[in-house]
Amino acid sequence: MLNLELAERLLKGDKRACARLISLVENEDKEAVDILKKLYKHTGNAHIIGITGPPGGGKSTLTDKLAKMLRKEGKKIGIIAVDPTSPFTGGSILGDRVRMSDLTTDPGVFIRSMGTRGHLGGLSKGTQSAIKVLDIYGADYIFVETVGVGQSEVDIVKTADTVVMVMVPGLGDDIQAIKAGVMEIGDIFVVNKSDLEGADRTALEIEMMLDFKKHNGWRPPVIKASATEKTGIDNIIEKIKNHKNHMVKTGQFHIRREENIKLEILNLVKEKLMTMIAKKSNDSNEIDSLYKDVLEKRLDPYTARDKIIDLVKK
Repeated sequence: MLNLELAERLLKGDKRACARLISLVENEDKEAVDILKKLYKHTGNAHIIGITGPPGGGKSTLTDKLAKMLRKEGKKIGIIAVDPTSPFTGGSILGDRVRMSDLTTDPGVFIRSMGTRGHLGGLSKGTQSAIKVLDIYGADYIFVETVGVGQSEVDIVKTADTVVMVMVPGLGDDIQAIKAGVMEIGDIFVVNKSDLEGADRTALEIEMMLDFKKHNGWRPPVIKASATEKTGIDNIIEKIKNHKNHMVKTGQFHIRREENIKLEILNLVKEKLMTMIAKKSNDSNEIDSLYKDVLEKRLDPYTARDKIIDLVKK
């Protein structure tokens, strides 16, 4: 049965209802899915900003300062900090809320740490649903801070409207950390801790790499900032707003969201199919026997795939 009270409280911007629903989402509770189905029409209003980059880049401190500046404008902020998962409790291991402790008492800011729970790509499995909850809750901006594990940090581009790539000088081979797929996803590049030696060189190297990239009307700006010194924060906010304005004006905002929705639906279908296959496997020995047949070369993997699909159809 749908919890109408929880749904109504969320629509009214109740923080506790928001926290409760995100917890239900993380636990893949059917009640949470039913509420999201009912309230989905209230999503799509928040500007979703991905904060990504290598570990030690100061992503949490930067997110904290960006949120505080937007709060001065009267904006309601949601923050999802995706952390590595504890192998013992299954909870998030770093707890980025510690770095944003003074924001937790702000009634206009909601912060949630989410463990990856083995999910690759830099995000948690429940991130998409948590974003919807915060959107319905009434957040104007939703920051999604990825776990920070290097070149696998590409899922954020399938979720965010604007991706901020955070780099710092002094991490060794700087450009190696942002090459290939990760380099492609940044809409804005921030060289954080720019008071350190090598900041100019890091910014120049990023600019040089951007020279080789094709730009669809938007060349990602490279901003030197220092979250701890509170410098460059206003410039980052300005560029975030400029990026959204550019995307809306050129029609790319709608296209990006359409692509993200398409990918989300396909992922949901894939997850459902995997659940159905796992159930079939538990209910009968048919799938287990297929594995053995492939191992002993009595069957090939492609035929086994077709047989599993036929089983799911039954």
